Amino acid sequence: MAENTPTELHLHQRSRVLEIAFGEDRFQLSCEYLRVYSPSAEVMGHGPGQETLQVGKEDVAIDAIEPVGNYAVKLVFSDGHDTGIYSWDYLYELGHSYEERWQRYLGRLKEAGVERKAVEN
Repeated sequence: MAENTPTELHLHQRSRVLEIAFGEDRFQLSCEYLRVYSPSAEVMGHGPGQETLQVGKEDVAIDAIEPVGNYAVKLVFSDGHDTGIYSWDYLYELGHSYEERWQRYLGRLKEAGVERKAVEN
């Protein structure tokens, strides 16, 4: 069983934000952030250093949230990606380390010479 189990999970479709609470800890994670940090092999690879930089995901949305047992959800994204299983622990980690991970992602985009387009909410 997951160490961290959410007490709330709410998708804000207009702003494309998944709000998730773990007791007193509450996180607002953009669909773009969740998509670029998908735990799928397509994104993470099959080992360290095999990650694939995800680009052009600024407008991605979550079309569906499907439960996976009592420990995770599968997020179905508007770009067709649906192979990542987001455990409660992984979602907690994504929320807890948001700023560090987001800055790392922006840095990787910059290193690759990719500019993010402005996003309208």
